[in-house]
Amino acid sequence: MNSIVQPDGVAGEWRERVAAVRRELTEHGPSRRPDGAPDFATVTLPERDCDQVRDLLVGERVGTVVEIGLAYASSALAISEALLRTGSRNLRHVLIDPFQYTVFDGVGWELLLSAGLEDIAELVTEPSQRFLARLADAGFTADAAFVDGSHHFHNVFVDLHFLGEIVRPGGVVLLDDVWWPSVEAAVAYFETNLGWRPIPGALADGTADPDSGRPRIGAYRLPDPRPTPGFKEFRPFC
Repeated sequence: MNSIVQPDGVAGEWRERVAAVRRELTEHGPSRRPDGAPDFATVTLPERDCDQVRDLLVGERVGTVVEIGLAYASSALAISEALLRTGSRNLRHVLIDPFQYTVFDGVGWELLLSAGLEDIAELVTEPSQRFLARLADAGFTADAAFVDGSHHFHNVFVDLHFLGEIVRPGGVVLLDDVWWPSVEAAVAYFETNLGWRPIPGALADGTADPDSGRPRIGAYRLPDPRPTPGFKEFRPFC
């Protein structure tokens, strides 16, 4: 995928186009809901959380982001908006969702295309646990990742393992639904054994579980340099 360089005026119009598509989706939902697909309000990331993800990534000045889980594209549009705001000369948004056509009938991808993002966005329709391994082997590097894919512990763990190799040292990994025990347990390993650290104050005003107060999204800073602990240094994590 080629580098995207836009004059300031054109870039501003592009950002507005993406923001307009995101507002339309937030206010009215997707243009259609495929038979059997999950309910939009149930699976989509709320607007305030999307705004916070966007603002955090702008602050990180990201140029390349890997996102796992596209669905109806709420988070993808927010991340794309962030990419267009950073001023980076090399924009790339890799989206991985094996269910985009089998479950969602391409609705999320169509929204990204309607926002004019075909030059920076790339859709991969195979399981993330397989594709991320190939990205890592190819030496691909990202500034950040957003994870909202499988919520099975073993799949989340594998995703995070390979993202730990793909996201640059000092980069950021965001996870949706960390209030789920399976997701929380997976990321706990990387906190306890590999030095991933929650970013203080990040996403502080986002959605939280009304009963426990636990936040929906977790934001983690990867260590720099990347650690290589020996197997005898393993620490139990849950």
